[in-house]
Amino acid sequence: MVSQEQIDKLGITNPEFLSAATKRALAWPSLSNDWYVEFDDFEPLQGDLAHEKGVVRRDPSAVLKINDIYFVWYTRSTGSVDGFAGDIENDKVFPWDRSDIWYATSKDGWDWKEEGVAIARGEKGAYDDRSVFTTEIMTYGGKYYLCYQTVKSPYTVRVKEEVAIAWADSPHGPWHKSDAPILSPATNGVWKGEEDNRFAVERKGDFDSHKTHDPCILPFNGKFHLYYKGEQMGEEITFGGRQIRHGVAIANHPLGPYVKSAYNPISNSGHEICVWPYDGGIASLITTDGPERNTIQWAADGINFEIQAAIKGAPHAIGLSRELTSDNQPVKILAWGLTHFYNNDDEQSIMRFSSRQVKEHKAIGEKGNED
Repeated sequence: MVSQEQIDKLGITNPEFLSAATKRALAWPSLSNDWYVEFDDFEPLQGDLAHEKGVVRRDPSAVLKINDIYFVWYTRSTGSVDGFAGDIENDKVFPWDRSDIWYATSKDGWDWKEEGVAIARGEKGAYDDRSVFTTEIMTYGGKYYLCYQTVKSPYTVRVKEEVAIAWADSPHGPWHKSDAPILSPATNGVWKGEEDNRFAVERKGDFDSHKTHDPCILPFNGKFHLYYKGEQMGEEITFGGRQIRHGVAIANHPLGPYVKSAYNPISNSGHEICVWPYDGGIASLITTDGPERNTIQWAADGINFEIQAAIKGAPHAIGLSRELTSDNQPVKILAWGLTHFYNNDDEQSIMRFSSRQVKEHKAIGEKGNED
């Protein structure tokens, strides 16, 4: 039964003739628009993080403000990208290949000083000897924790990427790396044949049977939730694009051991992880891939996420400004932060994004609803 209020709100002409679209609209939950934001154009940074010829700087971590100084950690590499067609042992197959994790500081969030390497690749034969990249920062108990992706040589198409962690007593380090990865892909997928082809599978396995990516650890309800992106062996293209989903692994200590949730995957879409605490739960910005991309979602338990807003395209690889966390403004943390921009295949730079909350639409000079 359609109420008169629903008829007026949705502009239904005749309740006896409802299109499939109108039926979906009638099933929508009643949500506040406190979660809706629009993003402005990116703005370039100054100093050492300005675009630099021949250099890749990408995937910024969250921004921390420590004693009035801003800190950010990020992926840094140099050299041209050759893909998988050449000499895999010696070439650079992706912009994030042959990378180390660097960090920079700033007094104002605009003009940055590059401080040097925070986490370097491991020695030959180590689990992280090829590349360390896509990092995220967490502070807890007076210590600093960086989680990040790792690749062991050779960087083949079928290589399985893992997550590691390092800790320090100071944001300047020195950093102590984990002896082994703290999160790895599921092992229940089976490749088909010996060809280096990620689409040829006998069994796809779990949603994260190929790669575990984009980690972010948040303290939550007395435990530590490691949110991550999973890539599946034999990844498909669906009506929402790439079949990318998120998962979570939970530990009693920042260094682990981390146990994957039985509820994984916890999203139908997404790419880089962007999560923050809000109202006793966890909020998540879902971007880029899948049928629920460009939404903001929230879960009271940090696992069962529901859509709160559908937004216009958001920046990639967001580094949130963690100081902006608010108990009563769900999207205040998106007011500004860092992202990355593809200047070209061989050069990427970190830029600044900003957003604004939108609750009504008005033309210039038009009065809004005063109620």
